[in-house]
Amino acid sequence: MSPLFLATAVEAALAAGRVQRAHFRTTIDIQKKGAIDLVTEIDLRVEREFRALIAERFPDHAVLGEEGIEIGNQFDELIPDFNAGRCRWIIDPIDGTTNYAHGLAIFCVSIALEIDGRTDLGVIYDPMADELFTAERGAGARLNGELMHVTPCAEIGDALLCTGFPYSVREKPGHLIAGFAEFMRVSQAVRRLGSAALDLCYVAAGRFDGFYEESLKAWDVAAGALIVEEAGGCVSGTSGEPFSPHAGHIVASNGHLHAEMLSTLDRVRRQND
Repeated sequence: MSPLFLATAVEAALAAGRVQRAHFRTTIDIQKKGAIDLVTEIDLRVEREFRALIAERFPDHAVLGEEGIEIGNQFDELIPDFNAGRCRWIIDPIDGTTNYAHGLAIFCVSIALEIDGRTDLGVIYDPMADELFTAERGAGARLNGELMHVTPCAEIGDALLCTGFPYSVREKPGHLIAGFAEFMRVSQAVRRLGSAALDLCYVAAGRFDGFYEESLKAWDVAAGALIVEEAGGCVSGTSGEPFSPHAGHIVASNGHLHAEMLSTLDRVRRQND
């Protein structure tokens, strides 16, 4: 893989972080894409600038971004055709937009690169903590340039876990709340931070022992999942199937807890069918 790919992702992530930080807790335009799904002018600016950079530097590359293309006050998801052999960048310009809009300093920019349909590069930057998480397939995961690794925790009763809820939680909260309650019962504690990308980075960095969530998009998890894998962790779908960032669900762990996390989710599903 060209070293220019990582350099470009890092350059773009740091630039996005500067914009996010400069406008944090200032008066910005905030709109609704759904009842509880927000978009800010900073999301749109960061993605627009990223698309411009990729178009200039790699004109044959595709871009999949959360905000798609802006048409008046409507935001249509732009998913380019993806053919084998092409490169596609995946960006979430602000993962944790709700936090950002409310002045809560838990958010980041997430950038991944798919090559031949496989995520080979992930970069996530938290501008408020000045933490840059990076991974290239087969080369390990790093935090501000230093190698990082998942925890050795082997007992779920000792585990600090994390999850999130989809924007549809109001319509179908049942099994989501049941799953949260069950993990609260069997683990040391469960957190809900509001940024799936950072949740995954924190598993990779050994701050969480495991993470699970459903109803996600590729821009939420593509970069973070690779970072967990390269930090020695395990990533799958919520039923144990091979992970795909486009499947919409994920379990990520230090590996030792993976089977028990999957069995807990299965038990909750069977009890709430």
